[in-house]
Amino acid sequence: MNNITVRSYAKINLGLDVLGVLPNGYHTLKMIMQTVSLYDTLYFEISDEPGIHLSINLPYLPTDQNNLIYKAISLFKEKYGITDGIRCTVTKRIPVAAGLAGGSGNAAAALKAMDTLFDTHLSPKELSELGLKLGADVPYCLMGGTALAEGIGEVLTPLPAPPKAKVLIVKPMVSVSTKEVYTSLNLNKDTIHPDIDACIDALKAGSLKTLCDHLGNVLEDVTVKLHPCIVDIKKQMLDSGADGALMSGSGPSVFGLFGDEEKAENAYNLFKSMSEYADNTFLCDFYGNLT
Repeated sequence: MNNITVRSYAKINLGLDVLGVLPNGYHTLKMIMQTVSLYDTLYFEISDEPGIHLSINLPYLPTDQNNLIYKAISLFKEKYGITDGIRCTVTKRIPVAAGLAGGSGNAAAALKAMDTLFDTHLSPKELSELGLKLGADVPYCLMGGTALAEGIGEVLTPLPAPPKAKVLIVKPMVSVSTKEVYTSLNLNKDTIHPDIDACIDALKAGSLKTLCDHLGNVLEDVTVKLHPCIVDIKKQMLDSGADGALMSGSGPSVFGLFGDEEKAENAYNLFKSMSEYADNTFLCDFYGNLT
């Protein structure tokens, strides 16, 4: 095999709590991660031309060592002494800087593609250790599905899949710096922490209502102060019949969970009709492991 096409799936956070800050500046987390059916497509090919050659359909994204795909390929080549050239063509659908782990998912997909192309047969643990060198979300993106993420995000425990629901994702036309959001987070006695354990219990019970009742993201208050439109999107989703709505990651994307498919489609059409959201509105399903 000298070429492969892989999909890189977006993630949402059904719950996100920050427990503290480590001496190295990383935050300790307790999150419920969930992949959804929105994906980027990545085509990889072994090339006679040395080096790494990256092409992306969004011209403003870097195609050099500042791109996580490039970093993932470079890391893999160095680790396993690979001298072949690699070409990678990326079709991005997941919004950038959106709280949906688009970059981390691309890095995970690149590691999996390299493992397949060069028959290295790495174990999930070996891939995860490589992924962690690229970012805290990469080990989860390698795993996919529904999981509890702890530590800095790399300690993963599989969870039962959520009840069937449509997932509406809307990203406003603003971008968020994850570093800025975490730096601005002030944990104190007044911080309202989401009940992650209650979300886990809801998943185990298969109750969409209970899950939606306990959706929570401790970063939301920080990002909302920078971008109040997040509140407006959540309200519109709930007014349109969402069983629950929440900001994903450090934002600014908002997702709504709909048990009623018709209401989900109507809400999707509503946001698509608004010029400020039209290009970044997606109706998805929950999705399992990366393929």
